[in-house]
Amino acid sequence: MVFTGIVEEVGKVKSLDKNDQGGVDLYVAASSTLDGVVLGDSISVNGTCLTVTSLPGDGFTFGLAPETMRKTNLGDLSTESGVNLERSLQANGRMGGHIVQGHVDGTGTIDKVEKEEDALWYTIGCDKSMMKYIVPKGYIAVDGTSLTVCDVYDDSFTFTMIAYTQDHVAITAKPIGARVNLEVDITGKYIEKLIAARLDA
Repeated sequence: MVFTGIVEEVGKVKSLDKNDQGGVDLYVAASSTLDGVVLGDSISVNGTCLTVTSLPGDGFTFGLAPETMRKTNLGDLSTESGVNLERSLQANGRMGGHIVQGHVDGTGTIDKVEKEEDALWYTIGCDKSMMKYIVPKGYIAVDGTSLTVCDVYDDSFTFTMIAYTQDHVAITAKPIGARVNLEVDITGKYIEKLIAARLDA
């Protein structure tokens, strides 16, 4: 399944209930992203590829496995939390952002937010193991939003967000210290794997 990192809608969490399998059933209210969706479809929720398990009429429900709860920030959600939603890319769709798989590599934290005219500068702290895949002017998905990296440090990076994006994503409602889902550009991981294979040959 492939996404573009262009958020279609900010949905609202209506409930998170533990299920008999040891996971959680997540119910998200939505409107425009419901169009054309059927059971079993994949939806990016804060950058996490999830499978639609039911369609109550005004939203979706998803089953969250314990591993999903451990590896993403979905366990931090509460009722009325906003979440970024994107339907998977169709073959005839436009690639507006970059190739996003919905496979979260880890979480980061919002360390700083600074305003510059109508733009916002975000500093995101993350584990050093991910920093080798994050490069200036490269792509990264933050809570499923395709963004361009500005500055890169030992354990953090920055990006800037224009006013339009601010109004159409969920991250602007998050406080300093909140966790965000991160997915690095898959290209870097492929290159690393190919180089390692050649060195071992």
